[in-house]
Amino acid sequence: MRQKNLANIRQRRAFLRIMPPAVLGSGLLGWSDSLAIAAAQNRKSHRACILLWMAGGPSPYETLSPLEGHAHGGGTRSIATSVPGIRIAENLPHIASRMDDFALIRSLTSKEGNHNRASFLLHTGYLPTPTVKYPAFGAVAAQQLSGEVNALPAYVQIGGGRLRAGGGLLGSQFDPFIHRTPSKPPGNTEPTTDIDRYRRRLALRTKLQQDQNLSSDVQAPHQSTYNKASRMILSPEMQAFDLTREPEHVRAAYGTSDFGSGCLLARRLIESGVTFVEVNCRGWDTHQDNFAKTRQLSEQVDKPTAALVDDLKQRGLLDSTLVVWMGEFGRTPKINARGGRDHYPRVFSAAVAGGGIRGGQTIGNVSDDGMDVADRPVSIPDLFQTFCRVLKVDPESESISSLGRPIKVVETGKSIDELF
Repeated sequence: MRQKNLANIRQRRAFLRIMPPAVLGSGLLGWSDSLAIAAAQNRKSHRACILLWMAGGPSPYETLSPLEGHAHGGGTRSIATSVPGIRIAENLPHIASRMDDFALIRSLTSKEGNHNRASFLLHTGYLPTPTVKYPAFGAVAAQQLSGEVNALPAYVQIGGGRLRAGGGLLGSQFDPFIHRTPSKPPGNTEPTTDIDRYRRRLALRTKLQQDQNLSSDVQAPHQSTYNKASRMILSPEMQAFDLTREPEHVRAAYGTSDFGSGCLLARRLIESGVTFVEVNCRGWDTHQDNFAKTRQLSEQVDKPTAALVDDLKQRGLLDSTLVVWMGEFGRTPKINARGGRDHYPRVFSAAVAGGGIRGGQTIGNVSDDGMDVADRPVSIPDLFQTFCRVLKVDPESESISSLGRPIKVVETGKSIDELF
């Protein structure tokens, strides 16, 4: 019966995709069908972002900006990519073969070398302060781009690690939904009773809460959270979290690692209308044994990153989905006594694809010894202005802090025009 219902849902969605927009307002369809049409239109037109977060700060010299031939390079060789003249480290052969779709930003620079503060900076565009709760860019994107039609959370964080920034001054409703094990559906998302009884319980809970005469400031957020959670777990869109529904050859393309499963899940979520998905890969804080660790980590992320871009492209989603590969800072050019590289925010790299970005190019470069940006420095505000431009987020949009201060999405900076 469940399989039959799912088949009916798919058939109806396929039919709704080809319905002319005028039918939506004609009164010929019921409310649920109208809602489904709106959802299909939203998924087709909405812009989205997948952040592949390399927690700990990946070394650019063993990934996107190798220093082949210099002592600071540590012996890491570069390899040719699909774009003549662009070479990256030998550790990333799958990304190298898709360089037509990627643009490399090799001249990112900041002054923040502390993990927590730098991670916050690269998630919000601001350094943390005790007085202002800056929202994550994922929360901003969810606020400005997500519609009310989709039952899934607009902002999802996949993988381990602690929350670096959430809804902040936008409110807890824009906090990310955290899913730590991408190979399995989220826990506690199956009703423990039949649906009718579950709905009766929800109605009773709402009535009891109203009878307590709680203030709207207390009751409204609480009620909203319950409503959103209930809507999510009762929705057929929860199937997006079930990777077993993917064909075996698709799952094989992403690999079996947690990061690979996270990338596949990110595609499924974006396809289901989610606005912003972050996939985490930890372990890049290579203060010792940098070369072996970076090689192992690169093997984990290389194939899934390439598969994600391929998959989005094949499904017609890459033009509307920005993919960002980055961490919070780079590593020191000089190799320490433990064979590692330490924190170095002065120079680091990122890769971006999709969303209208022109691939097959590099922005900026590092000096021969890796110590400085050689040309075209890109600041963190520049990066966030670029994200806003790609996703059509208004960087001038203001939210009011608890102190009454208006806070823009991005205060300064200028988008990287060469990317477009």
